[in-house]
Amino acid sequence: MFIHSQANFYEERKITMARGTVRKKGNNWYYAFDTGTLNGKRSRIERSGGKKKKQAEAPLRQALQKYENDGSVAKLTNMNVQQYFMYWYENYVQRELKPNTQINYLNIINKYIIPKIGNFRIRSIGPAALQNLVNDLGETKLAKHTVQIIVMVIKEGFKKAVYPYQLIKEDPARYIIMPKYHDDERITRKKLKIITMNQYEQILSITPPSNPFYIPLQIAFGTGMRRGEVCGLTWTNVDLNGHTIEVKQAMMQESKGKFSIVTPKTTSSYRTISIGESLVDLLRQHKKHQMEERLRYGQYYHESNFVCTKENGIPVTPNTIKYQCDRIQKELGFPFNFHSLRHTHATMLLEHGANIKDIQARLGHSRIATTMDTYSHVTHKMQRQTVNIFERIMKESKTDS
Repeated sequence: MFIHSQANFYEERKITMARGTVRKKGNNWYYAFDTGTLNGKRSRIERSGGKKKKQAEAPLRQALQKYENDGSVAKLTNMNVQQYFMYWYENYVQRELKPNTQINYLNIINKYIIPKIGNFRIRSIGPAALQNLVNDLGETKLAKHTVQIIVMVIKEGFKKAVYPYQLIKEDPARYIIMPKYHDDERITRKKLKIITMNQYEQILSITPPSNPFYIPLQIAFGTGMRRGEVCGLTWTNVDLNGHTIEVKQAMMQESKGKFSIVTPKTTSSYRTISIGESLVDLLRQHKKHQMEERLRYGQYYHESNFVCTKENGIPVTPNTIKYQCDRIQKELGFPFNFHSLRHTHATMLLEHGANIKDIQARLGHSRIATTMDTYSHVTHKMQRQTVNIFERIMKESKTDS
């Protein structure tokens, strides 16, 4: 058996060459060799060689030669699912995917994959074990969308095991069938937590300008920007004279009090958003207020170029916004989160005749189908209005004739 450490398990640059020994235990001789050391921890193989020392030395030489010649792929095939998914995570997910995605994938691996199938050998696990895992998820209170994401991670991981890693010949995850869900999957105003203008006024009434949530609230309501995009917005990307905001980065919460700046989710997320006079005036006043606070705090002011900051200059983080949204929902008693502002912004524009293609670009959706599917409750209303327009044209044409 392999004795191993999980993290960076098969990074060849960290593993030493194998060394062999023989020793007597009881009436038998055993041969053993190190398969490497990782972060100071020893990895070792030991096998019975026979009753005499020479009987153990011959298979030791063969085993060492086979180990050195097999290469990394042969060594990888000895891993179980837990080891493989960590290998995949370190060599693909961490190198190719966004930080937020990395966090989500690691959580899924640790919480849903390893506990259920972690001990299966990667070479021997079959479709039945994977289907049982997914079926069990279907019996939990997890939402369908959450289970779909977990299944996606499983499929992506096993797909890479076939190619490029060539650890298995056939992908057992390709046969996974999603559990049946009978919930109403239609996207409604209630599910999107869309708010009314009256509810927005209520939020403003308990969120004065001195509250660090006030400016993020106004920006999101006026632009439809995402939480991370609002937190990561800098004055460099705000053109008050040109009435535009450029989305070029986002803030990602790493831990309490710590954050990082990352690139937007997709290519379409890079965008320039036109803003109205009311938001421009508000941002001008806010920028002036920041300068006043900088003078008032002096050396104790936290210097940054972020638009959304507290009075002492410390940036408003995604965690700060989440706390404020939870406070608002609890205090006012209606469903609300920060994404409510994005959905409300888009819905209001659609209901008042804005072009859906413009709204797609404004929100940073890569496909117009995403916009139409998300706001189908509005587009259905628009389709009805379109039919009414045609009917009116037909009636007018009959009258003219």
